[in-house]
Amino acid sequence: MDEGRWDPDKARVRAGFERAAAGYDRVAVLQREVGGRLLERLDLLREFRPRRILDLGAGTGQATAALARRYRGARVTALDWSPAMLARVRRRGPWWRRPPHCVCGDLERLPLADGSADLLFSNLTLQWCAAPDAVFREFRRVLAPGGTLLFTTFGPDTLRELREAWARADGYEHVNRFLDLHDIGDALVRARLAEPVMDAEYLTLTYARVEDLLHDLKGLGSRTVGETRARGLTTRARLAAMAEAYEALRRDGRLPASFEVVYGHAWAPPAHDAPQSRGPVEVELPRRSGAPVDRGAR
Repeated sequence: MDEGRWDPDKARVRAGFERAAAGYDRVAVLQREVGGRLLERLDLLREFRPRRILDLGAGTGQATAALARRYRGARVTALDWSPAMLARVRRRGPWWRRPPHCVCGDLERLPLADGSADLLFSNLTLQWCAAPDAVFREFRRVLAPGGTLLFTTFGPDTLRELREAWARADGYEHVNRFLDLHDIGDALVRARLAEPVMDAEYLTLTYARVEDLLHDLKGLGSRTVGETRARGLTTRARLAAMAEAYEALRRDGRLPASFEVVYGHAWAPPAHDAPQSRGPVEVELPRRSGAPVDRGAR
């Protein structure tokens, strides 16, 4: 697996999320939708009652609050590498029974004890990590025997329209490259996580103008990283050329922005069992995207 294409400048990415924290909830439409769908998957684990829960890459704490409501007797910890995001978690409420424990840390080097969590929940965060193998090894380390991991991340078809429009405009993609479902599943197996299950679905947001899409991406703290990032400032001429290229995709008066969402689920083996050696299971679920989500005109 080529991990070089998934090597973000962490300081730059973190700074983007620091700046975005105050207005993040106003533009996090997709993050809320995907987070809700990931939470629904906990309904399938009716007998699983975690007592120690980690929301990894918690952002402003939307999923943290939902996990606290669902498991009212559990200790819920919100972990994020942005102090500004964690400040938003603390302000969110009311909290049920007890406030969340907030930890500022890196997913690749979790500041947590071995076997300290029963449930790891991570919504649209893994794409910002440099090395999935390092992340999943850390997840395996902090999971207690029999604990479970649920996560989402973006797949390679995410924002393909924007990537292609920029490539036509100036030869640079301006959009991050994301790992596919197979590579992520293989990384789970290498980390000795048991019974991995992977699937993906496609969601589409629609916009009146390409500027509205760029505004939302900036408001989410998104930053382009890696070798495909254009050097120097993006000029008005380049931006206009990209917008013109994007216009060729307009349908029914709207511009589409596609997102490939990858879902993953795996377990920490019981203490007395060896980790499963078989590869990840891929399941095909009915697509739930329905009609594109209209982000409206500004």
